[in-house]
Amino acid sequence: MNQPLNSLTSEPTDTENRSEIYDLTEGERDEFAEADHFDTDLFSEDFTEELPTVILPNRVLGLDAYGVTDVGNSRHHNEDFFVIDNRCTQLIDSDGAQTYTRGVYILCDGMGGHAQGEVASRMAAETLALFFREHWQEEMPSEAAVKDAINWANQTLHTLNESQTRMGSGRMGTTLVLAMLQDTQFRFAHVGDSRLYRLTHRHGLEQLTVDHEVGQRDIERGTAPEVAYARPDAYQLTQALGPRSSHSLRPDVQSLTLHEDSVFLLCSDGLTDNQLLERFQAEYLTPLLDFQYSLEAGLHRLIELANTENGHDNVTVIGVRVKVSFGQSMPAMFA
Repeated sequence: MNQPLNSLTSEPTDTENRSEIYDLTEGERDEFAEADHFDTDLFSEDFTEELPTVILPNRVLGLDAYGVTDVGNSRHHNEDFFVIDNRCTQLIDSDGAQTYTRGVYILCDGMGGHAQGEVASRMAAETLALFFREHWQEEMPSEAAVKDAINWANQTLHTLNESQTRMGSGRMGTTLVLAMLQDTQFRFAHVGDSRLYRLTHRHGLEQLTVDHEVGQRDIERGTAPEVAYARPDAYQLTQALGPRSSHSLRPDVQSLTLHEDSVFLLCSDGLTDNQLLERFQAEYLTPLLDFQYSLEAGLHRLIELANTENGHDNVTVIGVRVKVSFGQSMPAMFA
């Protein structure tokens, strides 16, 4: 599923008039300044050298997103489900092109061994996508609003479980990893063991989420990792959407600002098991930072790799690639 960017738009700005000042001759400048009560000192080199400068914020120059899901080698049906809602508008003026972006990226992995996991993952993803379509106005929803959305999706699944009197492992549920982008602001959340990674030239591959599972919980309580993951239930989820009411849910929500080109990968555990991404980073991930390299082709290569190296589960990945400009300095009077 590859979401196309919206059509480009172009609007004139006052920078068109401003740039005309610098095209005048010296005599025309004096005439222009006198007629418009404009200070001719503005054109002197001494004046402009004395002006304080400001650093313009980084901005997004390009956005690319794509998602792939595969049933894998061992399963008969796919319990993973994803949604991409990508919106991109470009404004072109005398200073060049500026890209304004907004995107919602949702990946859910229906709980293995539970009935109707594929129903749970689809319902949770579509419920969250609907929430943000209806409630995301001008500003990106706050971290509190993101938690409200997740609780709403959880309660939707929990109510269905209750109405069908599902018990124990018969209760349907799903993991969640969610990312939101508005220009250079990035917000993400997760429940369960579906993960979010960030890839940059400066820091390489970083895992941004921490799995909600028994082994990780014991590590956070002070148990040595080798002991925590020796227990037979180490990979059992401690959080998921659906099985319990929202009073018991503790989704992790975090925010960051983009300062460099980045690739974000939302992954189900069929892709991340056995340290797959870490082991094959150089060959399969680093090329994704090249914007001439097809994101679609790169993600399909990852799915093939997962089926070869793991293959025991459904495999899903969403890739979000963002090109970011560095802030530029300019005189404060024109900032």
